[in-house]
Amino acid sequence: MKYKILIADDETEIRDVLHLYLDQAGFEVAEAADGLETLSLLEKETPDLLLLDIMMPKLDGYRVLKTLREKSNIPVIILSAKGDDSDKILGLDMGADDYITKPFQPLEAVARVKSNLRRFYSLGAGEAQEKEVLRVRNLSLNVDSCLLKQGEHTIDLTSVEFRIMKLFMENPNKVFTKQQIYEQGWEDSFYTDDNNVMVCISKLRAKLSQDPNAYIRTIRGLGYRMESNL
Repeated sequence: MKYKILIADDETEIRDVLHLYLDQAGFEVAEAADGLETLSLLEKETPDLLLLDIMMPKLDGYRVLKTLREKSNIPVIILSAKGDDSDKILGLDMGADDYITKPFQPLEAVARVKSNLRRFYSLGAGEAQEKEVLRVRNLSLNVDSCLLKQGEHTIDLTSVEFRIMKLFMENPNKVFTKQQIYEQGWEDSFYTDDNNVMVCISKLRAKLSQDPNAYIRTIRGLGYRMESNL
């Protein structure tokens, strides 16, 4: 398996050097030059490890890390010129796995990358996989395999239904409007209030239970929500 590393740093020289050494070590490498670009790349594809600079334009590394930790536990190594213990403690407390102070030796950075990947994907593999399964009542949704189970029974989903169930199960008891559901499920802008959302919700309900409100409840005038309690 070829691990993918995302380098997020506004300094071109640092990105170039790290890219060269990581490529030579057999890694696939992607780059981002600011915080917003980093989040954009993370939305499209989650890397196996993130090398994250703190002082970046548009959005600093701390806010990138905070956003990332809301939905992913991939290893993050902070790269920073701030070498005070208080800065290191802050980064680690916010969810970073390691901290490298600039300037650094590229070979040390590669060694830290290998160490964190080894620790996460061998010793921590079971825990990492467990976090990819969403659970609400007797439903479990495996995000990696797109498999929905109700107890031991497997429920077949279309790609749109999967994305909508993922939205609901990540946010039980939260009300979503038709627009929010449409944009999540169809991955497109919501231009008109047609019946697509209503029809899809109806099909999902039929797959989950004979009682249409058993899992997905209509909130009149607002939208729909997934009930976490019977």
